[in-house]
Parts: sequence; structure tokens; C-alpha cells
Amino acid sequence: MTEIRMIKGEGHMAIIYDDRKKTFTLNTESTTYQMQVDRYGFLLHLYYGKLAEGCMDYVLTYYDRGFSGNPYEAGKDRTYSLDALPQEFPCRGNGDFRAAALTVRNADGTYCCDMRYRSHVIVKGKYDLPGLPAVYGTEQEAQTLEITMEDSASGLQAVLLYGVLPELDIITRSVRIVNAGEKKVYIENIQSACLDLLSGNYDVISFYGRHAMERNFQRIPVPHGSFRIGSRRGTSSHQYSPFMILADKNATEDAGSCYAMNFVYSGGFSGEAEKDQFNQTRMMMGLQDELFSYPAAPGETFQAPEVILSYTDKGLNRLSQHMHRCIRTHVCRGKYRDAVRPVLVNSWEAAYFDFTGETIRKLAEDAKECGIDMVVMDDGWFGSRDGDFSGLGDWHVNEEKLGGTLRDLIRQINDMGIKFGIWIEPEMVNEDSDLYRAHPDWVLSVPGRKPVRARYQLVLDFSRKEVVDALFEQICKILDQGNIEYVKWDMNRSLSDVYSAGTEEQGRVLYDYVLGVYDFLERLTARYPDLLIEGCSGGGGRFDAGMMYYTPQIWCSDNTDAVDRVKIQYGSSFGYPVSAVGAHVSASPNHQTGRRTPMYTRTVTAMAGTFGYELNLGALSGEEKKEIRQQTDLYRKYAPLIQNGTYYRLSNPYEDEIGAWAFVSEDRRKVLLNAVTLDVHGNMTVNYIKPKGLKEDAVYEDMSSGQRYCGAALMEAGIPLPAAACEYEAYQIYLEEV
Repeated sequence: MTEIRMIKGEGHMAIIYDDRKKTFTLNTESTTYQMQVDRYGFLLHLYYGKLAEGCMDYVLTYYDRGFSGNPYEAGKDRTYSLDALPQEFPCRGNGDFRAAALTVRNADGTYCCDMRYRSHVIVKGKYDLPGLPAVYGTEQEAQTLEITMEDSASGLQAVLLYGVLPELDIITRSVRIVNAGEKKVYIENIQSACLDLLSGNYDVISFYGRHAMERNFQRIPVPHGSFRIGSRRGTSSHQYSPFMILADKNATEDAGSCYAMNFVYSGGFSGEAEKDQFNQTRMMMGLQDELFSYPAAPGETFQAPEVILSYTDKGLNRLSQHMHRCIRTHVCRGKYRDAVRPVLVNSWEAAYFDFTGETIRKLAEDAKECGIDMVVMDDGWFGSRDGDFSGLGDWHVNEEKLGGTLRDLIRQINDMGIKFGIWIEPEMVNEDSDLYRAHPDWVLSVPGRKPVRARYQLVLDFSRKEVVDALFEQICKILDQGNIEYVKWDMNRSLSDVYSAGTEEQGRVLYDYVLGVYDFLERLTARYPDLLIEGCSGGGGRFDAGMMYYTPQIWCSDNTDAVDRVKIQYGSSFGYPVSAVGAHVSASPNHQTGRRTPMYTRTVTAMAGTFGYELNLGALSGEEKKEIRQQTDLYRKYAPLIQNGTYYRLSNPYEDEIGAWAFVSEDRRKVLLNAVTLDVHGNMTVNYIKPKGLKEDAVYEDMSSGQRYCGAALMEAGIPLPAAACEYEAYQIYLEEV
């Protein structure tokens, strides 16, 4: 009998179970994902690619492979080996010597797990993950498949979760470990998604970086052996993004097969691409296994975070668009998910720690003159906080510094017609603080050793509920003091000295820490549903889909230099939507690089994000303030198109003389083209900007010059950019169908 569940999506079956062939088929509008329970109960991966029909177990081959083990049940059949077969959830200890998705240390000290199929259920709607962020979808938008696997010797179960969102061409994966046995075990390694591809010649695309230069694009051939990225820092990190692409060798922006994995998690992670001895490719993503050893007593459950998967044969641009739409509409939540964000100015680069209440009021007055919506008071408003050395953790207003109460300051700024926002860093503490003096055991610190400092601060132990509760209460007392409409949540160091006084099981601390952060944020968004929270970790140190579930925008990088930002935002665009990219116009010369760039160039670059300002407005001339007012008016005009339009990369800033990108409305009638000159030479050659996503048979008009273009010709020939009149010149062209 064939079990079928229907779901909306142009007549396709979202999830089909064929009892005769023991196959599970997951269909989206453009893709098919298929797996099969074989004769021994192993769950084998058959296919992920373009829409297909029928059973595809013909892709499996069986040969006698030297030094590849055989399950005991196979008897004398040496052609059956998990060391060569494609699997959905490979385990350590059952004869597969490749990278494993699950490693378990049993009560007797052995490392062995042998998961076999036991049952499955198919339900309407998208599963959720208690305590963790996840893609969401209604019964009309999504469907869930749960497959229960079991290790009969120990009673340990792995519930594989698959969410299918057909209209988005998205499949999600997660796994829940249930100890249905009688003895305690330890999970030493768990990867949420595994994709085994039997053939093909692939490149792996990843995004590396450092503080103030995140998400640099890297594309290399998948080597024999293993290519691995990850974070050991307790956060998703500046150094590697928890997002990877496996692309056919010939895949380009606009053609070719490619697969993406995007981890919905904000802590340490691992991403791996491995080519084995038979030229098969395995791609996995999940938790970082270093310092991870999670206990599961009888009856206990461990929930792994989620991975978002997508496939297309239409190139990297289309793959990115799948991710953008999924995160923007089915990960981000709340009032500001779809709303245009307020244009803000942050006090940090305007005053750093050296400000008073009068400084903030003056910044608000200048913001009003410039047409800016909101002023944000950054670090330095609390405790004895006049520098990095003290006060962090003492979340009470320094009224002497502000010259009055926070409530009065907020009211005065609101009376100007300006919104008010504030900076916090709840996860950190200075040793020179009342909080640390009262609770030194509340930090991550190894007994008997001096802690490792970073930015002169230590990390509060968010794996402990009493710590999270205490900090939540303090922050709520601040937010209740007035009409605070925005919070910048910062986190300015990596985690080290991983020891918690709250547990004897230190292998669980890093994971529980992230759950504590999520718990705090979930309670915060529930208590203040109209609050806009912007995530930050020294800029892009925790720029991931997990944080986007709570903070619909994240400060993309502490580096606000427009030229560097072109590259940083280019790399970010492969996995994350523009609506989540915190981007501001800053001073020239830039405070991080010393580079001088025109105001217009800084504006065009920052418009590829949430848009705001990071400079001292009081130091600007009247003419410059007038220019900013024109910029803010222009941004508001284009903001719906920028935030909700389809994003296209039009150049590679690592190779080309320009960085170029476009926003195209869903009906393809409106187009905003953007370009920044990155290199200027004598007697320059002409750079052409070639739009994508237009209607071939439509006529588009440049709304500034009146020039008209045929859609097909415009995409083929492009528009020549004028010769640069200065270094780093920018261009913006707005087209509408006529």
C-alpha cells in the first residue's frame, strides 16, 4: 500500500510513503528528495535533485569492497557495506568509516550505535523544536515526516525530523535522541543533516573571516579526505559562517546544480564535505564535537538544532533566493518581520563612552534635522561604565552621567518626534562590577586557574537558569523605564574557561549556554512584542539563522568601511536576506580603515541592508545634513523593494572592478540597480551592469534620465557605467516597467 499525504503546492505530493518499496519521497515545487528503508532496516539516501517520479533505488550498487565491513545479518554477502552505501543518518560503530552523524559513548565505555528503522508518522504543518529556533509553517504551508530509528542493543532512539515547505523549495532536517534504554549514555557527536551524493564533481563554497572582515567567499574543489569548517568559540563566530554550499564544478550564478545547508543555531558548529575512496561526496552540518559530551539518562531526550536544506539546478543566485525567502518569511518573526525598519543613528562612533544625557539629546536634535527616525544610546549609560574596564553587568542607569533619569531622557527625545533605543550586553561581566563581586561563581571559570580575559570581560554562565533569570529581571527593569523601541544586543568575546559551577557534566555546558540565550530572548520578545532587537557580536560574530529567529536584523560587521562592506555583504548574501543585514553610513575617513569614500557611496552600500548612521551628526555641515535628509527620503522610497524584493548578485567584487547588485520586485515591474567602483585606473575600460530577473518582453524606463530599455536586451548587453570621476564612486539606477 502507498501512503500519501497531500499539501498545497501546484498539485505535487509533499510527502509520499510507498509501503511496497519502503521509500519516502519529499517533493517541493522544483525538487525531489528520496530515501529508502532497505532489507536490513538501514535508511539509505537515494536522491535529492530536480523533480522526479518513481523509485530510484537503481542508483545503489553492491560490490565486494576490500576493507569495508559488512553487517552481521549480511552473512556471506560481502557486497553489502555501509562503508560505501549512501545513508540518511550514519552512525559511528556500524562499519561506516566515513565521518559520522552520530557518535555515542555507551554506559560500558564503548563507542557503538546501530540505528535501524522502527516507525514513522506524517503530519500536517512544520514541526517545532522546544527551546530552539526553527523554520515555522502552517498546515497549509508545510508538512512533517518523523522517522524513528532504534539501536536495539541499547534502546537508544533517533527520531529524524524532516520539514517540507513546497512553495519555498525548502526541506529542513533535525534529529531528536531519546534514551528509551535502561542506562545513561553520552552523545559525543551529533550532526543534524547528512547528504550523501553517489556521483558528481563538486566544489565546496564556504565563508571565512575575522572580526571586522567576515564572510569572505571561498570556493575550492572537494578534496579526497575531508574539508571542514566550524567554530570552537561557543558562538557561530566571525571566522566561519554556519552555512555551506556544495556546487557542481560548472555551476555559476545563473546555472548549474547546487545544494545549501544553513544551520539554525548560534553556538559552536561543524560543517564538513568529504570525498571518499569511491568518489562519493558526503556533506554534513551540526554541532561542534569538541568540549561536547551530552548526557542522556534513561527517559531523557536531547534535541539537536535544525539545518535548512535547498537544491536548485538554476545556479547560486536562485539558491540564495530560496534561503532569503525562507529566513525572511519563515524564520524571522514579530512586528518587524515585514515592516520597514526605522532609520537610526547610533551614538557609538559619534561619542564612544564619552557622552552625557545632553550629548544624546543633541544627537536626537541633529537626527530630527536629518530626517532620521531613531537615536540609539550605545555602551556607557549604566553602572561605572566609562571604558572597557568596569561596570559591565551592573544594569542600573548612571543618572549622574545622564543628568537625570532614563525615563526623562526618553521622554525628552520622544517629544522631539524621535524614537529611542538602547545598547545592552547581558551575557558579559567585568571583574570590576558589583555583580561579579556578589556572584563570582556566576562566570565560566575553571577552578584553580586564572580566567582568560577578552575585552577585559568574563562570560556569565547562561547555562544556569538562576543566572539567566537574574539578568532577565535586571534588563526588564531598564526596559520598563520608558518607551524603548529598539535594543542592540551585543556579545563581545568568545567563550573560554568552559566550566560551570552549576553542573558536574561539563560536556553539556556550551550547548546549554546557547539554550539559555535563546530562553532569555524568547521571554524578551514575548514580554515586549513591539520591540525591535538587533543582534550583534562585535558585528558579525553571531550572524546566523538561529539569532534571526529572535532578532530580525543583525549588525553585519563592526567594519563600516563602504568598500570592505561591499565584500562582506556580498558573502552574507549567499545565505541571508538583506532585511537581516545591519548596515550604516559612517564617517569618512572611516574609523576602522582610514579610507575616504564619498557620502553617496557609503549610502548606496548601506542601502543593501537595514540602513542607518554611525557618525557624529553634530560635526556635519548644513549641506551634509541636507544630503542625509535626501538620502533618508530616498531610502524610504526604495525600502519596500529592498527589503522584500528579489536580490541578485551582478558581479563578484573579489574579481571585478565593481561590486554590483540589484533588487527586483516580485511582479518584476520595479528594479533598483546598484554599483560601487572598487578599482580606478588610468584610461579605464567601461564596466557594464547587466540586470537579472527582468521580463524579456517588457520595456523599462530609467526614472531619472527617461531612457528606455528592452528587458531582454538590457539583460544581455547591460548599461555602461559612466567613467568614474573620483575614487570609489557609486551608481544607483531605478527602473520601472512602462
